[in-house]
Amino acid sequence: MRLGKRVTELLGIDYPIVQGGMAWVAEAELAAAVSNGGGLGIVAAASMPPELLDKELKKVRALTDRPFGVNIMLMSPTASDAIEVAAANRVPVATTGAGSPGKVLERLKPLGTKVVPVVPTTALARRVERQGADAVIVEGCEAGGHIGELTTMVATPLVVDAVDIPVIAAGGIADGRGMAAAFALGAEGVQIGTRFVCSSECRVHENYKLAILNAKDRSSAVTGRPTGHPVRCIRNKLTSQFDHMEISGASVEDIEALGAGKLRAAVVDGDVDFGSVMAGQIAAMVSRIQPASEIIEEICREAEEVLSRLGSLK
Repeated sequence: MRLGKRVTELLGIDYPIVQGGMAWVAEAELAAAVSNGGGLGIVAAASMPPELLDKELKKVRALTDRPFGVNIMLMSPTASDAIEVAAANRVPVATTGAGSPGKVLERLKPLGTKVVPVVPTTALARRVERQGADAVIVEGCEAGGHIGELTTMVATPLVVDAVDIPVIAAGGIADGRGMAAAFALGAEGVQIGTRFVCSSECRVHENYKLAILNAKDRSSAVTGRPTGHPVRCIRNKLTSQFDHMEISGASVEDIEALGAGKLRAAVVDGDVDFGSVMAGQIAAMVSRIQPASEIIEEICREAEEVLSRLGSLK
């Protein structure tokens, strides 16, 4: 693409599209498919045991010769192990979330790894830039999984104005129109999660994909606000249980206990009634299963068409 040059050159990719680091979802097969399609595929470390993460990263290397990354969830009890596994594998890119990336920057940047933290606010964006981050991903509350409070429309231009490093927008982006909007807000790339769940290479349970394909515009809900770590997912019997507990004033411990293991139940076992079907608001815009490369090409083509059309209005 004409736009996003700083991001594509920084990450060594063809298109300024980063795949979201979705726990239990972002495995080697999906990451390799996205990287082979010209974007940046990501393996989600989440709470993976180090030996499993090592296996996944080696599998990506066997499936692609293109750059790829690992997402390190800093609040995870296995975060320190994930950093060391990433170092041992000389992973080209590391994205981070849920905490300060200081340890990741100190350990991985000297090895040549590009470190790109996910940030929900301008304050954190400025802090990680001072710490040496190569770029930032600003994620709005339209995204699936753990979210902040600001929308992508508001957070993106605020962060763009706050830092000098490239900004990648995430949350609420499913097609070329969303990508073009992100560029209009000053972003130089986009991160996409939910739509890649419905790629043919993604190995989540078929029920999980169907829940996204069947989603409507009001199908997503945010749960767990009392815990301080709200999560967006598809409405189901589990979200109703969360609603009841939160309204009745249940303790944070009880709310967290209800959510334990529920993402795995949805992704692996296909329990879309009592499992946590994490997905963004754009789930309603996903209508079919496609190869990851086709998704990337389609989004970029649409974005070019939108930006070209808008340019002709000058």
